[in-house]
Amino acid sequence: MIKLILIILAFALAITHKLNASPEDDAKAVAALDTKYQAAVKANDATTMDQILADDFVLVTGRGSVFSKADLLDSARKKEATYERQDEEPGTQKVRVWGNTAVVTALLWIKSVQGGKPADYKLWFSDTYVRTPTGWRYVFGQASLPLPKAEPK
Repeated sequence: MIKLILIILAFALAITHKLNASPEDDAKAVAALDTKYQAAVKANDATTMDQILADDFVLVTGRGSVFSKADLLDSARKKEATYERQDEEPGTQKVRVWGNTAVVTALLWIKSVQGGKPADYKLWFSDTYVRTPTGWRYVFGQASLPLPKAEPK
């Protein structure tokens, strides 16, 4: 019985510690999670994407198209796109934390083939995460239109 009480206390302390993480610790955790998510998309790793995305996740593109978690997982499983790049540009990621909500913004470079058509562009995105009892979950994403190509100097 004492062992059970000690296990419950240890679990409660671990949860309390997670809930009382500093904004800086939260920002680091969310930054790493968002980077992990981008890598999962690049690899069409539906299992990792499923772990990070909230069940009610929504993505809105710059053209106003709306995609659900099921849409993204289905696309990854079917490998509808193959990615050479799906990477945040170094130094552009910024995480802002407000209590149990965090927003990641970054410049993303996408180089892929989808439906036999090559694509190579950059866009800005905002990814919103919320803290849940099981950890941070990606709940809402918004992506800009592809940015115009930079003129060569």
